[in-house]
Amino acid sequence: MDAATHDPDAGARRPIVVGVAGGTGSGKTTLVRNIVEAVGADNIVVLQHDAYYRDHSDLRFEERARLNYDHPDALETELFVRHLKQLIAGQPADAPVYDFVTHTRRRETVRVMPGRIILVEGILVLAEPGLRALMDIKIFVDTDADVRFIRRLQRDIHERGRSVESVVEQYLNSVKPMHELFVEPSKRYADIIIPEGGRNTIALDMVIARLKSLD
Repeated sequence: MDAATHDPDAGARRPIVVGVAGGTGSGKTTLVRNIVEAVGADNIVVLQHDAYYRDHSDLRFEERARLNYDHPDALETELFVRHLKQLIAGQPADAPVYDFVTHTRRRETVRVMPGRIILVEGILVLAEPGLRALMDIKIFVDTDADVRFIRRLQRDIHERGRSVESVVEQYLNSVKPMHELFVEPSKRYADIIIPEGGRNTIALDMVIARLKSLD
């Protein structure tokens, strides 16, 4: 287990940082949404790793579509860590906005304000040592691969305008092998492993109770 990095001068008011990882379509977003609703949006800020995909607007769309978005290098994690440290220090951060339809970053940013609890979500957040060192609680959402693929297929078709063929090709060429290489091994760093994510009400209630006791 990684020891969380604490600022000794921050005292008891240091925010609680919770990392939520797991494969694509595992139920991370549902878990995070349920936690926010139960604990209260006024007490929680959510920082999503997949908003930090590197911008490749200099490439043609066809070239951008062929990139491997499931490798750690696809994300600007150094900026993500910097923003997380700002939030921990009580300072706001201007998070990027990523357009998953065009595979580019938008010009605008979103001002993220500090909170008592910071939820850090993404498939690779437990695979990054620099991120793990900032977490107090590390959660891995563990869901069957077939279920995850079906959820991703439905999401990418309905929300991101992808074709079935493109989703399947991407899954076989990059999503599945990168999951096996980076995401699945990161499960060993988790403090809590939750099958089915937000649909697991017993585990969800335990996490919520724990966060409320720490706040």
